Amino acid sequence: MSFRISYAPPADDTLAKMRDGQSFRDEMARTLGREPYGHASSAVKGERDRREATVSGAIVLYYVSRSVLTVTVVRLVPLP
Repeated sequence: MSFRISYAPPADDTLAKMRDGQSFRDEMARTLGREPYGHASSAVKGERDRREATVSGAIVLYYVSRSVLTVTVVRLVPLP
C-alpha cells in the first residue's frame, strides 16, 4: 500500500529551496510513502497520526491520514 505525499505551503517553500529537492521527494516516497508509521518515526505529543522522522538529513513533521492514504508534511527542517 502506498501513501500519497503532500506538502503544506511552509514545507513546500522549504522544499523549493533545498539543493536536491527531487532526491528528497524520491526518498520520502520510498520511506514514509510506503510505511508512514515506520522509518524510525515517532508520535508527537501522544498523537499516533502526528509524527516526526528524519529523512535524507531533514527533520520532517507530518500527519498521516489513513482514510485517504495521504502523508501531509507540515514542517520540513533541512539539516546543514
